[in-house]
Amino acid sequence: MKAMILAAGYGKRMQAHTDVPKPLIKVHNTTLIERNILALKNAGIKEIVINVSYKADQIISHLDDGAQHGVSIEYSIEKTPLETGGGVKKALPLLSDHFIVLSADIWTDYPFNTLLSKREAHVVLVKHKEKGDFGLEEQQVIVGDRQLTYANIAVLSKALFSSYQDDYFPLSHVLYDAVHRGVVTGEYYEGCWYNVGSPQVLTQLNARTSTGNSL
Repeated sequence: MKAMILAAGYGKRMQAHTDVPKPLIKVHNTTLIERNILALKNAGIKEIVINVSYKADQIISHLDDGAQHGVSIEYSIEKTPLETGGGVKKALPLLSDHFIVLSADIWTDYPFNTLLSKREAHVVLVKHKEKGDFGLEEQQVIVGDRQLTYANIAVLSKALFSSYQDDYFPLSHVLYDAVHRGVVTGEYYEGCWYNVGSPQVLTQLNARTSTGNSL
């Protein structure tokens, strides 16, 4: 199974605070994207596809072919960002029939090895805000009772994208369509999970790691 890391976005809320694209922001000495690459490697996933657009040259120059981290990296280059769903669609020729997809800007201790046995659509959910994206009945993801938030971690299949003709669309469209068809399983993860989407979250995460808490 291959993995895809989404790294093509502009990261507009962070641009005033850094000259590097958001995936290369560091929490102490580790960039967000490298932490995820190493977590995938430790789970046995060594073939990784990364989509890039905004400041793509910086990301490619920093990570190169992945050999320095013991993985193999291929890049899906977007002239302009295609949104998350469009980015995955463009990268499908590089991916396995079933693949893990995650955002470059999450910081988590989620054990990716638990996804290796999944062969259908499967999403990881967290309790992140008062109103979430989905509900969960046993292991079935539902659209009612939206108390859980999509953690930007999933196993998807190429087949889920077969009906999408546009090049630009969010991944949430794919997920909601699949959930409405009743073909998505899920799990609620209660461990460490941060979506580093703002300077405030980055400050909070740095403060937590500086106190010696394990992340």
